[in-house]
Amino acid sequence: MDLHEECGIFGVISPDRADVASLAYYGLYALQHRGQESCGIVINDDGVFSSHKDLGLVSDVFSSGTLSSLPQGNMAVGHVRYGTTGGNNRNNCQPIEVNHQKGKMALAHNGNLSNAVELRNMLELSGAIFHTTSDTETIAYIVTRQRLKTRSIEEALSAAMNTLDGAYSLVLMSSQKLICARDPYGFRPLCYGKTPDGMFVVASESCALKAIGADFVRNIEPGEILVFGPDGMVSHREHCGKKDKKLCIFEYIYFARPDSVIDGVSVHGARIQAGRILAKKHPVSADIVVGVPDSGLDAALGFSMESGIPYGIGLIKNKYIGRTFISPGQSVRLDQVKIKLSAVEESVKDKKVVLIDDSIVRGTTSGCIVKLLREAGAKEIHMRISSPPFLHPCYYGTDIDSEEHLIACHHNIEETAQIIGADSLGYLPVSELSSLIGNCGYCSACFDGNYPTKVPVDTRKDRFEQKLSERK
Repeated sequence: MDLHEECGIFGVISPDRADVASLAYYGLYALQHRGQESCGIVINDDGVFSSHKDLGLVSDVFSSGTLSSLPQGNMAVGHVRYGTTGGNNRNNCQPIEVNHQKGKMALAHNGNLSNAVELRNMLELSGAIFHTTSDTETIAYIVTRQRLKTRSIEEALSAAMNTLDGAYSLVLMSSQKLICARDPYGFRPLCYGKTPDGMFVVASESCALKAIGADFVRNIEPGEILVFGPDGMVSHREHCGKKDKKLCIFEYIYFARPDSVIDGVSVHGARIQAGRILAKKHPVSADIVVGVPDSGLDAALGFSMESGIPYGIGLIKNKYIGRTFISPGQSVRLDQVKIKLSAVEESVKDKKVVLIDDSIVRGTTSGCIVKLLREAGAKEIHMRISSPPFLHPCYYGTDIDSEEHLIACHHNIEETAQIIGADSLGYLPVSELSSLIGNCGYCSACFDGNYPTKVPVDTRKDRFEQKLSERK
């Protein structure tokens, strides 16, 4: 798997001073799968902000000493990052903090703006000076400018949403309020819950609510702004219903944790269903069904249920290494696959294997996994993919920024199978995506090219860094 992931956002507000830093830590820990480049937490102690942000995993950035040094407070926002726009450096760590004439704000963001370049150019020409290369600072600038001429932070956010286009799930914190918002398309997930002692919690996925003992209440609706503050909880819905819902279908296939429920649909259940469909659409005579850890395991179980072929553990994942995308460069990526996965010879030797994975991007990782099973003695390897072929770039947060390296853009299924070394290959049909989640509206532009928004003119991943280098 070669895809870059999403970010994860978290927020908590307590009726009393509490150790909200620890709650944010455990929430981010549960969302670690959504971003492994950097993380950060900002604490609000009666209007005084304290923060810690750095590159690395949550457990590395927040040692016990660092966590204990953060003050108690009544609010906190947190973020885990993999940046699909902007480089991997400390300047791009979130949440972003802003001081302005009317107070303070801390902002964390999941998603990509499809009009980020136009907005940034407009802001720069009007005198704005940027310190990061991420879309999030653009959002922070626009919200802040609106705040200077509006009566409240939620009114400023609502006005800003008239300008923003693309994917954004946000959690932001002012001196007195915790606010979350989801773009009108609902590209990225966002939900909230409540703890038994009265704390409200906002998170990208429901698994983070469970991690700190909060009960899931509901999802934030596409276009909704939800405010937690002195007046209790208030929902602002002026942006709701303006667009057709377009939740990223790949949240169910790969990004989200299987124990999460997104917009009423179980991620685990969606992946089981994908495996069942694969068994129907691409049947094969085999001895064992093997899933690629972790996101291929549920689909493999579904394939086994539908086909009657026994499910087995054929690959073991080293739990102490991050996903393959973390290291740049193909040679490093291939080396990491060998370190990350090992084949269970006893399970696959002299057997016909159905190998289930969530996607094929470039094909290099898939080829390496097939080779591992061959070396372990597998007699045949029939690869089944629980998503359709990637054919188009994504502008909403998934790091598919070019067709150049997408194997499906240059090779048909038979050629791809030959390249990765599989005896056969089958993808989930695009027409079956709706079967995974029912009637929930979704975005599948990376598979079918049907973009909900205007396609950006400048589509480079590190477009801001490249623009700066071009000026030199």
